[in-house]
Amino acid sequence: MPVGAGLTDGGRDAVGEEDKLLVDRLLSFASRDWSALAVGSPLVLAGAWLSTRAGQFQLIGLALAALGAGLTIGSFLQMSRLAASRRRFPPPGKMVDIGGYRIHVLAEGEAGNLHPVVWFGGGHSAGATMANLHRRLRHRTRSILIDRPGTGWSDTGPFPRSTPREAQEIVAALAAAGESGPFVFAGHSFGGLLAANIARRRPDLIARLVLLDATPLETLVFGPKLGALRQMRGDVLLTGLLRCIGVQIDVGRLRAAADPRHKEAMALYQGELGEDLTRLRQVEISAGASFATWSAFEDLHAPSIAERGWELSVYDGDLGDLPVWVVAPATAEEVKGEAEVAAATDEQSRMLRFFATSRERYMATSSAARRIATPAGSTHQFVYETPDFVAKVIEEAIQPQPEERKA
Repeated sequence: MPVGAGLTDGGRDAVGEEDKLLVDRLLSFASRDWSALAVGSPLVLAGAWLSTRAGQFQLIGLALAALGAGLTIGSFLQMSRLAASRRRFPPPGKMVDIGGYRIHVLAEGEAGNLHPVVWFGGGHSAGATMANLHRRLRHRTRSILIDRPGTGWSDTGPFPRSTPREAQEIVAALAAAGESGPFVFAGHSFGGLLAANIARRRPDLIARLVLLDATPLETLVFGPKLGALRQMRGDVLLTGLLRCIGVQIDVGRLRAAADPRHKEAMALYQGELGEDLTRLRQVEISAGASFATWSAFEDLHAPSIAERGWELSVYDGDLGDLPVWVVAPATAEEVKGEAEVAAATDEQSRMLRFFATSRERYMATSSAARRIATPAGSTHQFVYETPDFVAKVIEEAIQPQPEERKA
């Protein structure tokens, strides 16, 4: 049985259920490498037949045939490009089957008497987005990168791409890969939300939960409307549609490259990940990768969270006495520079306070929570700004307590 088979996907109610199922089915179909071919071929045949008719039917037929031919050619280009990419960049780790679809797990190093660490990057990202930290820790313990379905080398998997579903998939992938804990789970941003969800469901697998400025749901539900999230959903959806017809344009990356505010952050990100990022971008070019990201972001859209909060949230006390380390900047200066904070209006100051304090809610999830401040001047992207600091935190986290030491 597929991992997602018995999953109550966040308590979807009857209202709009058929529409949501239709969207998921369309995404599942469009994620197939041959989807445009399946649409284009019948259009070519129908157009060819109509073009033999007289009058306006002939024009309609020619238009349909041209459209179908474009879709068919684009599909062949896309499938050829994907095949070439997969031959050139085979998966560096294991492809494990979790019930009809495969997940890529890269595990390197030996744990010895230490705990192995599992990394989760921000957004809906592949394991390679934490490769800079993986490289620093794989010589100290067993370090594990997992490509969530729809990222990296993993299959797209079933829709919707939800946090509860991915929590189950990660557990299944670790078991299928033969990895044994208890683990240190380290998750950045949305990856921290995923790690916390796994911890709530399977605390027996986790020695320590390290939340690297993890995203709290309060930020998305009660915070100011963030146009960037809406734009991200639109960008990945358009990117996926273009990829279906063989057009390899990453709309979001183009938009970010054109924004001078993102230039420094992108350079830092690329510099830290290096060849790992280059390889990932060559591999992660399927339409399914884009549609999976859209589905995951839609799952974290405020209206969806309102319906699915019980499944998505990790509430006060949910983690019992599990050691939880909340690692994040100490102040709101990460959102704006000190000068801008000083000149902020009352409403802007309220927003900054909200972002700075809402992440502290994770401290209430466990009676054994610990707060660790990142170096002064660091921002939400401190996993790339101060990776040596993060590595030192994890080096401490993987040390077993006396009662945990292995024989």
